[in-house]
Amino acid sequence: MIAELLPGSVAVAETYGDDEAAPLYPEERALMADAVERRRREFATVRACARRAMAELGRAPRPIPSCPRGAPCWPPGLVGSMTHCDGYRAAAVAHATDLASVGIDAEPHAPLPKDVLDAVRLPSEQWRLRYLSVRHPAVHWDQLLFSAKESVYKAWFPLTGDHLDFADADIEFEAAPGSPPRGGFRAALLVPGPLVGGRRLTHFEGRWVVRKGLAATAVTVPHT
Repeated sequence: MIAELLPGSVAVAETYGDDEAAPLYPEERALMADAVERRRREFATVRACARRAMAELGRAPRPIPSCPRGAPCWPPGLVGSMTHCDGYRAAAVAHATDLASVGIDAEPHAPLPKDVLDAVRLPSEQWRLRYLSVRHPAVHWDQLLFSAKESVYKAWFPLTGDHLDFADADIEFEAAPGSPPRGGFRAALLVPGPLVGGRRLTHFEGRWVVRKGLAATAVTVPHT
């Protein structure tokens, strides 16, 4: 599902359930020492997806520990992103020579709790979502907004090492005709963006799709 949102240079592996036999390297197992079993299976499965994606790029399997703020630490020469939610795990990996960064996210396609929406949504986004909800009522735009901001953050963090608040990116969606619902989005950065290829970025571009009960988004940052 997420593969259709990304260029061909990105390897994607996904699963709709946990792999009970997915192994962990010692460094990864140590991170899960105090985790409940459900969290351990989720952690192991999404890393199994990541190693499958790495294999598509000709890279041998390696540990993928967690860096600060929980972001995955990719092997040298690779960029990537992971996502997991109820019933879905996925990883996207690319050569660092092909992309500067990538971010993916998937969420259950259901209404976002109001308290979460109030924390995520900007006033400018609020009226856009109302308009989209009238034109495309089958899409839970609030959940899609949350997912898009998660993808933006996952693409942002490897480039900056800094936090990005929900209020620091203004998302504008476009919907394409057809089924399943899909389209693109532009995330205007409201804080100074990262430097990529000597140019400071002012926005990220992404794509989205709603399918199989999930709202999925992806952002890629090319080398300028």
